[in-house]
Amino acid sequence: MKSAHARRLSLHLLSLALLGVASGLQAQQGTTLIKATAWVDVASGKVVSPALIVVAGGRITDVNPASPPADAELIELPELTVLPGMIDVHTHLAYEIVPGWETESMRWTTGEFALRSARNARLTLLAGFTTVREVGAAPGFVDVATMKAIERGDIIGPHVIPSGHAISTTGGHCDATGYAPGVLDGGPEQGVADGREEILKAVRHQIKHGAQVIKTCATAGVLSLEGPVGAQQYTYEELKAMVDEAARHGIKVAAHAHGVEGIKAAVRAGVATIEHGSVLDDEAIALMKQHGTYLVPTAYLRDRIDLAVLPPLVRRKAETVLPLAEESNRKAIAAGVKIAFGTDAAVYPHGENAKEFAVYVKLGMTPLAALLSATSVAADVLGKDDRGVIAPGRLADLIAVPGDPLQDITATERVYWVMQGGKVLKDERPRTRT
Repeated sequence: MKSAHARRLSLHLLSLALLGVASGLQAQQGTTLIKATAWVDVASGKVVSPALIVVAGGRITDVNPASPPADAELIELPELTVLPGMIDVHTHLAYEIVPGWETESMRWTTGEFALRSARNARLTLLAGFTTVREVGAAPGFVDVATMKAIERGDIIGPHVIPSGHAISTTGGHCDATGYAPGVLDGGPEQGVADGREEILKAVRHQIKHGAQVIKTCATAGVLSLEGPVGAQQYTYEELKAMVDEAARHGIKVAAHAHGVEGIKAAVRAGVATIEHGSVLDDEAIALMKQHGTYLVPTAYLRDRIDLAVLPPLVRRKAETVLPLAEESNRKAIAAGVKIAFGTDAAVYPHGENAKEFAVYVKLGMTPLAALLSATSVAADVLGKDDRGVIAPGRLADLIAVPGDPLQDITATERVYWVMQGGKVLKDERPRTRT
């Protein structure tokens, strides 16, 4: 039995522990009042001034209340406009197109990819993107590991929607090619799957290990050593099996697709998004509208990609298809196809994601429509109704930019302040010297 002294000591330690828990809860439940010049109400499409946003427990609890809480911690953002944290639905945090990139999958360890992913996650968050959808990650479920590290607070970065390994035909765009037999040969676990049975196994394996979206390569692509660019690689029946199996798990499918026949097959099969959509004809556009399929243009990369670091075959493919993509994107926007914001960050440096907005406006979107593509529309693509707008009950994922982004969309490229889950992770507001 414990002595009286030991019992008193145990009770004292327990009291201290409970006090610490209570203090932690109190800190979590503390209220913050954000006061800014304006905020963007994406639901109404208006910039509202002034902005008073109340945050507690990691969520927005009130917007422009008649009686702001008097005891809240005050954050003042003069001359800044508050936006919902932006969402990029097409990123590759573990990759970069730099000299030697085409052999990294053979030379690099999973740990190296994970460390790069952590670095680029930070850059992406500080650029104002508080959520990303990773569509085709490095080997070893690096995107799932990145998601978990961010959720634990080990590193800072956006909320990650991981896909695991992209699913590809043997020798297709998402299967490593150009190496000797036996070097990086994969199977369904690594996303290389032919025919219905292998596809089912590939989908199930990705979901088992944390995928929240399935990425597939419906056609050939640019940044791979197979060709010709845009050729259909999965049949409609294979794509339909993939979509149906993913749907049984409550998961959507994102389809990399450049060529028009592969795009049509993917849309008919029921994919949620077409990534790139480089060659669209009138039938493909009509099908996308009929099925409610989103187009993810990845448009800025056409101006930013460093052609000099591409192998000759890859460069020829880029020079062939990228000019076609601009006209296809323009036609889709004019026709009213739903556009979701995605960048293919990795093809150019991470952190430049917001430069995608200006290209959308150049292609015919209004600044509001461009902003919606990365907020409420992107949230709809992800099936996440807890973000993408500034409203009570939503995640306190907020950013602040100078000026009015509905008048000058490039304001999104100048993010001075970032809050994620109620925590300020960036504060680089210009200070007035006295």
